[in-house]
Amino acid sequence: MKGPDKKPTVQVKGYDGTHYGIMERVRRALRGAGADVEYCNHYLQESMRGDYDNLLITAKKYVEVQ
Repeated sequence: MKGPDKKPTVQVKGYDGTHYGIMERVRRALRGAGADVEYCNHYLQESMRGDYDNLLITAKKYVEVQ
């Protein structure tokens, strides 16, 4: 499992704020920053383990959220 070369920044405010919209933006940012599919899948699984607050906390763990 390979993480990104550098923690990417994701703009969340002003975009689709649904669970799936945020998860897809983070996943794309991770892939664009060099993370492999296994790493992205791990992020997706972790982000789906709880409610919306968990989703945001998990996103902040993997990327810089604006």
